[in-house]
Amino acid sequence: MVKYLQKLLWPFSLLYGGVTTARNFLYDKGIASSQQFELPVLAVGNLTVGGTGKTPHVEYLLRLLRSYRLATLSRGYKRKSKGFILADERSTASLLGDEPFQYHRDFPGVAVAVAESRVEGIQQIRQRVPGVEVVVLDDAMQHRPVKPSLLLMLTDFNRPFYEDLVLPAGLLRETRQGASRADLVIVTKCPPALGQDQQEKISKRVKTYSKPGTPVFFSAFAYGAPVSFGAEAQLSKRIVLVTGIANASSLFQYLHSQGYDILQHLAFPDHHDYSQEDLLQLMQLLTTSRFSGAALMTTRKDAVKLAGEALKDLTQELPFFYVPIEVQLLSGQHAFDELILQHVRSFYKKGPSATV
Repeated sequence: MVKYLQKLLWPFSLLYGGVTTARNFLYDKGIASSQQFELPVLAVGNLTVGGTGKTPHVEYLLRLLRSYRLATLSRGYKRKSKGFILADERSTASLLGDEPFQYHRDFPGVAVAVAESRVEGIQQIRQRVPGVEVVVLDDAMQHRPVKPSLLLMLTDFNRPFYEDLVLPAGLLRETRQGASRADLVIVTKCPPALGQDQQEKISKRVKTYSKPGTPVFFSAFAYGAPVSFGAEAQLSKRIVLVTGIANASSLFQYLHSQGYDILQHLAFPDHHDYSQEDLLQLMQLLTTSRFSGAALMTTRKDAVKLAGEALKDLTQELPFFYVPIEVQLLSGQHAFDELILQHVRSFYKKGPSATV
């Protein structure tokens, strides 16, 4: 059935791919302008629609570069605002968008901004954030008006770009040849025990499309102990999983491997805007005999919204926990870190001028 649908949608994919290829040609040849900046601009992006793990990889960079005066810039997907906004103590997830709000909550020393135009956003950051030294762009691979100084492309181990098709037959935002713009590639969501032989096979496939000499790294998610942010309660092994992310399969599999009995998975759409009605329904669910004594498990991205001002009173009545998540490089972590640090140092021969 899937292959039949792909064949049916293939002509539309050819059309979409042709449009994106023509657009990229205009930028590659300098017909359409792409602006560079005099400070390091690191872009994290991918070729596919959602779900490659951009947020924890951006957070990895923010931790790695913490000795510099940092700023992040995102479009602020599904935010209820327009134009350039620099986060402050009054900011909310609806104002900034999910991921920027998470950066704002978890990295208080980082200037967090959103803007539809990344060129305008970087210009505004340079004007309004004194001494900013590094800008990290979130989900900006297809935003060609900005030419980043370093482009990190992510691809999901479970659905690598080189096996995918262009929208709508597949999930690619542009053709596979877009990988040639990447300065390095990270294969994400890998099994922690992924062997060297398999890494080399995947690297070979990636390098079919990337430019010569592009390094390929492999990362996996490292999950931490669940953190309570709702009512005081013992963490039960019987849980209801609540997510509003693009792909919760990795988290689901991890929780299952840790012995959790997932009674139900309430999988809301990515960037779901939680309401009081959602929480009242969860309260009602936990009163039924099947779910008696169960805990509610979610992600950090969902938790920052559920604990927001509009919902916190109801959230405090529910046994909510979130699972912290970080990225770990399977091999070559020192080489990866040094590549990033040396790139930034090349702009600042004397090192950073400020410490975050």
